Amino acid sequence: MNQEQPLFEEKQYLGYNSLSMLRRLSLALFCFGLYWWKIHNDRNGDLFFWLGISIIVISIVLLFVLHIKIRVFKNYIELDGLWTTRRVKIDIGNIVKIERKKYSKYHLNNAVFNLQLNGLIRFYTGGDEAIELTSKEGTHTRIGTQKPLELERILKELTLRGSI
Repeated sequence: MNQEQPLFEEKQYLGYNSLSMLRRLSLALFCFGLYWWKIHNDRNGDLFFWLGISIIVISIVLLFVLHIKIRVFKNYIELDGLWTTRRVKIDIGNIVKIERKKYSKYHLNNAVFNLQLNGLIRFYTGGDEAIELTSKEGTHTRIGTQKPLELERILKELTLRGSI
């Protein structure tokens, strides 16, 4: 079977989300702090030590867990998520506006896949910038990316070709 080659591909991994990483490392530091305090006050704190180690191991494993795979083909954009999520396809012929924007005014954001809130559909794992697409129906879709210039350029080229 002939598989069409993507014009753009980006993979985003769960372990690189800065908010999640900050939470896990803070919890691990808290466990190590309690372990240190218990050791210096003649109490057994081995459980906290192993809990801190476990959190760090989980953080390392999450660096290899794929959250979003963004692929752009000639006629559509494909957003593929974790095992439990549906593959989302966005028709390029439906796109009327492409903008590069800051993903959020906050630096730390939760990883989301197909979150529909306040009239905006969001896909995000990491990065500061996003591409916002507006469809003919008025639907706004914001895709967080670590390669915003490249994604914007390819999408604008494809929408210009489609409108000619």
